[in-house]
Amino acid sequence: MKVLKIAAFSYGDIGGNPAGVAICDAFPDAASMQQIAAQVGFSETAFAVPIGPRWRVRYFSPESEVPFCGHATIALGAALALRHGDGVFGLTLNNAEITVEGRRSGERVAAALQSPPTKSRPAAPALIDEVLHLFGYTRDDLDPRIPPAVAHGGADHLVLALKSRAALAAMTYDLDAGRRLMNREGWITILLAYAETAQRFHTRNPFASGGVYEDPATGAATAAFAGYLRDITWPHQGVIDIVQGEDMGVPSRLHAEIPPEPGGSIRVSGTARLMES
Repeated sequence: MKVLKIAAFSYGDIGGNPAGVAICDAFPDAASMQQIAAQVGFSETAFAVPIGPRWRVRYFSPESEVPFCGHATIALGAALALRHGDGVFGLTLNNAEITVEGRRSGERVAAALQSPPTKSRPAAPALIDEVLHLFGYTRDDLDPRIPPAVAHGGADHLVLALKSRAALAAMTYDLDAGRRLMNREGWITILLAYAETAQRFHTRNPFASGGVYEDPATGAATAAFAGYLRDITWPHQGVIDIVQGEDMGVPSRLHAEIPPEPGGSIRVSGTARLMES
């Protein structure tokens, strides 16, 4: 099976989050897809099979299947554009139907996904304390304008907003403890965010649930976070830009467009660069 390797949400010719993309005539069994994802070694690999006018898509991390992955969807959009030409492609996921758009621009491909519906709920105080302990933060480190919450945009993510860039840069945690907590709560990632301005955020995304210490670009969490900002009437003016991966030395850029309808889909876009196959 040929697996394309594409870095999604790249910063020019560098950075981005690598994903595997396997376009198949039929899915291998789940155990085989899990094994392939582990061999590829990226945080996610997307498997896509054509079904009528749409594509059936499943996502696997090295340790588990996940319901939705933003950067692997962007990588898939780039792969489909390279294979079939520019266009908007309908995707059927395990629990939702979405679209991804891919458009070639010179040697790069621009891609944009429309997320599943979004929703959010406050995080319980005891759970907040547990997460703070995991990272060695205190409540004084939190930005009171963006309360901790569980945000959903195809999958659940715990949002923790910090009031300083230095606190974000200092992020550290125990991978096994993070895996146990995230798997217990059903979170795909924990999103740590710092608001540089009302429309520009720096984020980091521990992905311990998938056996990955940190993701350099996380489209699903960005969609969930954007939906949460809409829920709390944050002054986003309809768009936010995310700077991610810089503390890992893997600069990535994500752009999210936020329509006014509560719970509506978030458009998350960026560029992608083709790696080896």
